[in-house]
Amino acid sequence: MKGAKTVFVGLSGGVDSSVAALRLLKEGYNVVGVFIKVWQPDFLDCTWEAERLDAMRVAAKLNIPFLTCDAEKAYKDDVADYFIDSYRNGLTPNPDVMCNKYVKFGAFLKFAEEHGANFIATGHYAQKIERTTSSDLVQYELHRGVDDNKDQTYFLWTLTQQQLAKVLLPVGDSPKEQIRKEADGAGLLTAHKKDSQGVCFLGHIDIPEFLSHYIDLQKGDVLNTEGVIIGEHVGALVYTTGQRHGFIITSQNNQRDALYVIARDIEANTITVGPERALTNNTDHISIHSLNLIGEPVELLQTFELQTRYRQDPVVCKATSVTADTMELSILGKSDAPSTGQSCVLYDGSRCLGGGIIA
Repeated sequence: MKGAKTVFVGLSGGVDSSVAALRLLKEGYNVVGVFIKVWQPDFLDCTWEAERLDAMRVAAKLNIPFLTCDAEKAYKDDVADYFIDSYRNGLTPNPDVMCNKYVKFGAFLKFAEEHGANFIATGHYAQKIERTTSSDLVQYELHRGVDDNKDQTYFLWTLTQQQLAKVLLPVGDSPKEQIRKEADGAGLLTAHKKDSQGVCFLGHIDIPEFLSHYIDLQKGDVLNTEGVIIGEHVGALVYTTGQRHGFIITSQNNQRDALYVIARDIEANTITVGPERALTNNTDHISIHSLNLIGEPVELLQTFELQTRYRQDPVVCKATSVTADTMELSILGKSDAPSTGQSCVLYDGSRCLGGGIIA
């Protein structure tokens, strides 16, 4: 049956998507490799051509067809512009979340369906589990990848049941070490390639330098917790709560203690730093909007866990108010204080329930 099913695999030029294609081939699917071409500003060094060439070489090694999906408009409109506008408005964006929503599981999924594919697949470290409900309906759950270091469910909270029905996640049940081992055994050139870092497809960029092409950033003062000027920053808009770099301390600091951003004043263009991260406590609440629940609704006073940043230790919480688009959450433990605009992702054990954007 799998031989009759066509899967378009998003080949990024990295090892994870390469092994995703390899595994699906071994399972008997009709696999097509697809490179997703996105927008890149003129002032950045071009990287997509090299990545596309690696993706093409992987497809050639696996002897599968290779296509290119032009997702420049979706990326520019829904990822890059969102990224810039969020900073302009004093928010902390999650471009990888929007890239997944609008590009990988938006433009790419549409492209695949238009070309006759039954499924799309990516190299995300996450697991899709199919359940049958008591009323014999099929429901899909999204679970963390088994590799705790690589789990990417935090960036996948916008997925819907309709999308999950069309999505395969072939590498989520394995640790990264195993993925590299399989790639090496298959002679794939990506086996020992370094993982990509930075803002989604833009790679490693200097965020203030990137934003300076679109926003007039003004240098300002860094204050300590007593309000005394101790340094200089490049523009209050580009900092987020908990950040510990990107500003200059000009006062004497013999201990060289780490300093974290604990507050910003956008109007005064100042940031306040301290020796400890700002934390939530048991009296704090988080409000989220643009709510998406992947499965059944969350009930009032239901207890689960949340994360407000990638690789953060989950903290216990409960829902105190739920509407179709919003949720109010009460924090039941200590956690890093969140920043407006970040994603708040909800978990029940390994299962990702969905999430929203912090108001």
